[in-house]
Amino acid sequence: MLSTTKNWKVSVAAPGQAARITKAALISATMIATPDPQIGMHLGLYSSRRSFLTTPCTRLKDFFPPKDTNLIQTTPPAWPHQGFTMEEMLAVKPAHRKPRTFGDWVAWKTVRFARYWMDKATGMDRDQQIDKRNPTVAVDAKKPLTEAQWLVRFVFLESIAGVPGMVGGMLRHLGSLRRMKRDNGWIETLLEESYNERMHLLTFIKMCEPGWFMKIMIIGAQGIFFNGMFLMYFINPKIVHRFVAYLEEEAVHTYTRSIKEIEDGHLPRWTDPKFSIPDIAVQYWNIPEGQRTMKDLLLYIRADEAGHRGINHTFGNLNQEEDPNPFVSKFKDHKRAPRPSLRAEGFERDEVV
Repeated sequence: MLSTTKNWKVSVAAPGQAARITKAALISATMIATPDPQIGMHLGLYSSRRSFLTTPCTRLKDFFPPKDTNLIQTTPPAWPHQGFTMEEMLAVKPAHRKPRTFGDWVAWKTVRFARYWMDKATGMDRDQQIDKRNPTVAVDAKKPLTEAQWLVRFVFLESIAGVPGMVGGMLRHLGSLRRMKRDNGWIETLLEESYNERMHLLTFIKMCEPGWFMKIMIIGAQGIFFNGMFLMYFINPKIVHRFVAYLEEEAVHTYTRSIKEIEDGHLPRWTDPKFSIPDIAVQYWNIPEGQRTMKDLLLYIRADEAGHRGINHTFGNLNQEEDPNPFVSKFKDHKRAPRPSLRAEGFERDEVV
């Protein structure tokens, strides 16, 4: 559902394909492969069996209308966004930290395997895929995605991306209570990461309305993903942070490619002068007048993902039990805290601790 002043949205609707897409999503979440060329669906605004349909807004409900009470006017975000300059956002580039240990290799291959099934589930055909030899850097493809395909990828990606930070923050919080000692700043950063990913999702939900089968797919994938992250964080939190960092590399790549396709004129609905981004995005990122296009919104979100990428690669390099969180710490000799959004491979331990 495209949110414009023309009052059009894109609605998900393909009940006949619910079983196949749910199966593909659950396979991606559990990382257990059962290759089947029938799994997945082909999306398009004008296909004969459309998974996305243009529907007037008057027939669609607001997913989360503001609650009207007698005394409260508005509720601001619990974690206000720290903001980015335009120079910082434009400087973000896709990048990849090559695996250096067996744990890194496991995390990387798991993310790539999940990406394969996500492409299947969201209907990406061969011509829409990029160079597989450089999967997190190359952004050119023979055929662009449609606005509808991008939205379903954004919604599914952000509904899953908000899970690891919550799991890690929760487990570190419980560990701090058990050990009766400070966590040194990790909990807040992990929970804020989860919150930030949720704000991405809420922004996209204002632009599209998932159907019932998409909701089931997300519920199933999220449930399995949460429990998998929960168990793995107990076993080896370093691998989890590396996994999340590689996942964020994919997110930076995804948003970079979508921005390029907007710049190349392949997504005309998002370059329409009458198109307006949701108010929730304007308020959360404090987006100034004149910078409220879809491209600008994706620049903000990409910069967020680049920050998560750098933070988690750094966390994967630290001592999980003793090292403080360098991104919220005050440094000696008035040294400035590191900015992770432009450090794609993260910081090594001796650089920040």
